[in-house]
Amino acid sequence: MASSIWGAVVRRERSGVPEAAARRRQGSPMALQLFFHPFSSYCQKALVALYENAIPFEARLLDGPDCPASRELAGLWPMKRFPVLVDGDRTVIEASCIIEYLGLSRPGPVRLIPDDPQAALEVRTMDRFFDNYVATPQQKIVFDALRPEGSRDPYGVVQAREMLDTAYAWLDKVMAQREWAAGDRFSLADCGAAPFLFYADWTHAIGEAHPHVIAYRRRLLARPSFARAVNEARPYRGFFPLGAPDRD
Repeated sequence: MASSIWGAVVRRERSGVPEAAARRRQGSPMALQLFFHPFSSYCQKALVALYENAIPFEARLLDGPDCPASRELAGLWPMKRFPVLVDGDRTVIEASCIIEYLGLSRPGPVRLIPDDPQAALEVRTMDRFFDNYVATPQQKIVFDALRPEGSRDPYGVVQAREMLDTAYAWLDKVMAQREWAAGDRFSLADCGAAPFLFYADWTHAIGEAHPHVIAYRRRLLARPSFARAVNEARPYRGFFPLGAPDRD
């Protein structure tokens, strides 16, 4: 799942579209373009990777369904999910794929996917864990809170909360032996873990039974790349349907 709910409900005025269009007409070299919303967890996953290696990009902020960036996104990717990265004629969808692409096309000092195949497999395994067993149930709960009363799915929410409890318990054992998700180096897996655990704790508290997960979440919040993404998303906290806490 490439996008989160919040980009569709927020409209803000943005600039730079005329300048970008002029550069295209003139045939000037274009920077990477990222179609995103700063409050989206999956967009933050991609942003962390960009910030880790100080990769320049043109921000195409998705202010709502009628903004220029949203209309352009629909032409690039009919599913209209985000983030989407554009590099010249190449369009890359899905946050994990974007991070893989950045490693190939814009390698930097922070290697988010190890060269060693076995280490890379562990990184991708943990990436899938955070996507499927933290982000997915967390968003299930959030989406349900946005539905009208008569359309909600209480049993589905119970299942989602149970999955989060199971995920927290499993992750706590893993993180008892690790600094970062896949070992001693920050990786693709941590790019996703940062926003997913950030919002998951708001949605379904991690709790004192999982001290290693709590400590890991704190380390992620202290990482400059993710701290930047969190700060850029602060103006949108009021849109979180379960009530964004004052902490973090």
